[in-house]
Amino acid sequence: MQVVNGLHFNNLRGDIYGGLTAAVVALPLAMAMGVASGVGPIAGMYGAIFVGFFAAIFGGTPAQVSGPTGPMTVVMAAIFTQYTSMFPDDPVKGATVAFTVVVMGGAFLIVFGLLRIGKYIELVPHTVVSGFMTGIGVIIILLQIGPLVGEPGMSNPLASARNIPQYLSHVHSNALMLSTLVLALVYGIPRFLPGLNRLFPAPLFALITGTLIYQLFMPADSIPVIGDIPTGFPDFIMPVFEPGLLLKMTASALTLAGLGAIDSLLTSLVADNITRTQHKSDRELIGQGIGNMMAGLFGGLPGAGATMRTVVNVNAGGRTPLSGALHALVLLAIVLGAGSLAEHIPKAVLAGILIKVGTDIIDWDYLKRIRHAPRAGIIIMLTVFIVTVTIDLLLAVGIGMVMASFLFMHRMTQMQIESIRAIQHAEHAHHLSEEEAAILNRSGGRILVFQLSGPMSFSSAKAVVRRHASATDYDIMLLDLSEVSMIDFTSSRALEDIITDTVSAGRRVLLVGVADQVNDMLDKMGVTHHFNEGGIYQNRLEALNMASSMLTED
Repeated sequence: MQVVNGLHFNNLRGDIYGGLTAAVVALPLAMAMGVASGVGPIAGMYGAIFVGFFAAIFGGTPAQVSGPTGPMTVVMAAIFTQYTSMFPDDPVKGATVAFTVVVMGGAFLIVFGLLRIGKYIELVPHTVVSGFMTGIGVIIILLQIGPLVGEPGMSNPLASARNIPQYLSHVHSNALMLSTLVLALVYGIPRFLPGLNRLFPAPLFALITGTLIYQLFMPADSIPVIGDIPTGFPDFIMPVFEPGLLLKMTASALTLAGLGAIDSLLTSLVADNITRTQHKSDRELIGQGIGNMMAGLFGGLPGAGATMRTVVNVNAGGRTPLSGALHALVLLAIVLGAGSLAEHIPKAVLAGILIKVGTDIIDWDYLKRIRHAPRAGIIIMLTVFIVTVTIDLLLAVGIGMVMASFLFMHRMTQMQIESIRAIQHAEHAHHLSEEEAAILNRSGGRILVFQLSGPMSFSSAKAVVRRHASATDYDIMLLDLSEVSMIDFTSSRALEDIITDTVSAGRRVLLVGVADQVNDMLDKMGVTHHFNEGGIYQNRLEALNMASSMLTED
């Protein structure tokens, strides 16, 4: 196995340009997300540096660029607020506990990768992802309404929504002017000036323009700014495990890990579609876990695969982990030498950039098609969206998966029930051969072909028993499993009930066409023990001939 997945030096120029471009895009986003999390802009930069570098080196998606993302930032804001509020007299300890949770989340991601859970995360249905991502986008927008007009932001989206009337009654004109300008730039440049956007990404252009206007034309301290930003390499933070908080910390870490896994692997799928490659999901989880552990140890925000930065990197020519690693090193150089230049960036400018991030996360494509989408999918999407915004992100995904699983199970059950055939007369069985149909006709309904097909699961077991009970007036039953590909414990027990009921009623049973995998399960459950050597057949015609002979002997 390669030490670094997908590493080669045949695309050096493209990787350098891709890494530099991704760093330019990541710079304002990392600072904005650091501010939004409540930890500070430098934490966003450290998160982009550590997650971006180590996820690129150890991950499984060569062209992916990682760092703080909208969903991870929203969760980190809640975690940081929760644990710092627990230690009002020692905020440093509260922050240390919060970063310990980030380290634990990274460790869980590594465990997910080692347990090969990545392939299961790809099974999350689009309706769940759509509701979740739309909810995240709305949360980001709600949290930035206050800073957009020059007021302090809140950590709770519902509280921010309730506070909108107060925000509107205390609008700071300078902040509103700057944020309106930034919104016009981040939305307008990509649409009307795509050439400029390729050379000078809109978020960075808006960041510099808004900051310069504030510096040159507005009174100092007239609106909130980022403030002091530490420079230099970050200090190591020794993890702290509070025994009384261990369960809460574990739950928070699992939330980060679950969200980071989903966020990263969805971005990996986007990267695959653009580059026509195939990522290694479990390795990607391990790389993201290492990156998040390092970020937590050095005071950085947790992160994941970042879709916009990945797309920018690929479009600029990045194809190998060199581009993602270079993007992190460029950000590190900026932190080491230019931190003081960012202290005067207005929060209103960052709010405008983040609102663009929020609107980009919303699944507009699904919302445009919602009138024509299946009703069950709409209900799942809206449920996940509402729970995401109002209660909890991971709970929303869990509820959505349960709803989607029950919906899938219901549909599979209906298909399994429709596949059950109880045939006593040839006119009801167009799939039988002429010879098989002739035997059935000669039997006068005394032979029952009870046929199942497809994978048989617990959800249809009772329906199989009920369908068999409705068949009457026959002497010999052919239990035809030639089209059954898989069977589970519950359905095997249902078949045993059918067999024993038939035998106890004085009738005979022949077993037909059992595949190897199905036979193994029936043998383990003792179902095949009900048949002697002349009771099991691989061929339905042969079994019908035997049943006809039995009737003749009778």
